[in-house]
Amino acid sequence: MTTSIHIVGGGLAGTEAAWQLAERGHDVVLHEMRPVVGTEAHKTDKLAELVCSNTFKSTETTNAHGLLKAEMRLLGSMVLQCADASRVPGGSALTVDRDVFSTTVHERVSAHPRIVIERGEIHVLPSPGIVATGPLTSSALAETIRARLGVASLAFYDAIAPIVDYDSIDHDIVFRASRYGKETMEGEGDGAYLNCPMDRAQYENFLDALTHADEATAHEFDKVPYFDGCMPAEEIARRGRESLRFGPMKPVGLTDPRTGREAYAIVQLRMEDRGGRMWNLVGFQTRMRYPEQQRVFRMIPGLENAEFLRFGSIHRNSYLNSPASLTPHLSLRDDATTMFAGQLTGVEGYTESTATGLLAAINLSRLLRGTNAVVPPPTTMLGALYRYLREADPRHFQPMNANFGLVDDLPARVKDKRIKKEKLAERALEHTTAWRDEHALGILA
Repeated sequence: MTTSIHIVGGGLAGTEAAWQLAERGHDVVLHEMRPVVGTEAHKTDKLAELVCSNTFKSTETTNAHGLLKAEMRLLGSMVLQCADASRVPGGSALTVDRDVFSTTVHERVSAHPRIVIERGEIHVLPSPGIVATGPLTSSALAETIRARLGVASLAFYDAIAPIVDYDSIDHDIVFRASRYGKETMEGEGDGAYLNCPMDRAQYENFLDALTHADEATAHEFDKVPYFDGCMPAEEIARRGRESLRFGPMKPVGLTDPRTGREAYAIVQLRMEDRGGRMWNLVGFQTRMRYPEQQRVFRMIPGLENAEFLRFGSIHRNSYLNSPASLTPHLSLRDDATTMFAGQLTGVEGYTESTATGLLAAINLSRLLRGTNAVVPPPTTMLGALYRYLREADPRHFQPMNANFGLVDDLPARVKDKRIKKEKLAERALEHTTAWRDEHALGILA
């Protein structure tokens, strides 16, 4: 190959992509702006520095993150190999010594004969290349992306509401309806929302729990001024006892078909995926710690046994509106060889970010050699994540982590959750192997 591929960003996605492309015979220039231009979070100039947690989460395939890692191992992930080499005790979680980990990735990438590392800020989109600059994308590059993709293509912080599994909702309590009968789904008579009705006592108890819950402490660089469009639910509640009832919990226009009356307050859930397996709590973006979210939100009638597929959060995070802006393999629509990877694409988490870098490299290599880009089937965790980035409603798009609610359901219903996840994982690994072999992707050493 005579043309160098330029990768912007030396984090998890960028280093994985650089390694994968170099191993496939491409010359790679990896651009990392640190230490020439620093960030509020990074402390070193090493590649793949972990600035938050030191865990890649579970290794068990009955856990969504564990399954994604198992799929990535079938595709030869370099980052996971380095994580294994720097592992510290953490039970079933892949927990690492963060300094050893970043040093291992840094040395391995730096020593590769086909990879050149250049330090300094990049202001342009590479072609061929991959942009994997993460949530702390520089202002100059962010402005280039906005100019190329449109002003609405790039967000600068998340306001994420929790998502619960449909089967864990008590459908004897919730009812389906849309306010004043509007916003029903096309071709269906039922309303587009699930509604959790509260009487006054339930509302007051919920309000007390919400306003006194323990909140996560943000990094200084993570603090953002709230505005009404992304106000945490607990902040709304602190404005007054009726604030939520006149905001996201207003009951007007929603008649409970079992009582014929409006409830004192309503929590609405909106469908997150086309299969109707994932439902988010409308208006309940929050800074509560995860255990507190589980405790408080299970006070909502119908959610007493809710399984949370994603918890809520509000934090700084530059990310693209991928469904509105990118192709199915996460490239520019007018240039298939300019790709995006990592958290910038709208995935959450170390493993998810690394996985997109791996697949971006596979597809860029294929395109440069004259074959088509490929994405795993949605029966796999990686394929399901890419489907979400392709098919999510652009009007409500928010970043997503790996979870079983994304994956195609089994043909036959399985009631036992543990057995169901075992069967989903078994199928996912079989399909990942078949997909890899069908396209001759190979396993790297």
